Amino acid sequence: MKQMTAVRMALCSLFTALIAIGAFLQIPLPNFDYFTLQFFFVLMAGMLLGARLGALSAALYVLIGLLGIPVFAAGGGISYVLRPSFGFLLGFIVTAFCSGWIMEHGQKNWKTCFLAVLAGLLATYGIGLAYKYVILNYYTGTKISFYLLLLSCFPLDLPKDILCSILAAYVALRFPVAVCRGIK
Repeated sequence: MKQMTAVRMALCSLFTALIAIGAFLQIPLPNFDYFTLQFFFVLMAGMLLGARLGALSAALYVLIGLLGIPVFAAGGGISYVLRPSFGFLLGFIVTAFCSGWIMEHGQKNWKTCFLAVLAGLLATYGIGLAYKYVILNYYTGTKISFYLLLLSCFPLDLPKDILCSILAAYVALRFPVAVCRGIK
């Protein structure tokens, strides 16, 4: 296990801040949802910092929000765990880890970047939708099938996250290799 140097701590903190800033760069959507850059910065944290530091950045972001600092798109606080969308925030931690792990174990090319962002999408949506299903069906009492829940995310949510994924893959490929070597 590599030691946490000052540079790694600073970069981890930087990406934690970027994820938080990404939550506030909001474009309102017709279904009362937001288009934010959180997912983009989560992918970038994993792809540039690696699995361990990327996941740590995302975990710090979630922890800061749960402690009451309003860094989430709709505020913060421990009660956020009862929101149906909280599972997507938990998915960010796994997303950063998965995308970082794939980048660490692959060559820096389009194929590796594609696999990294695909794993990130699957992790975020897998955890997010499962959590949303449980909260809606068992906490709020809103009965909805998993199939309908899955269909509800496709018109607006999934296309915007696919766009963020393509952008993240492009930026990660263009990022200077020398900078990444300094991180790892």
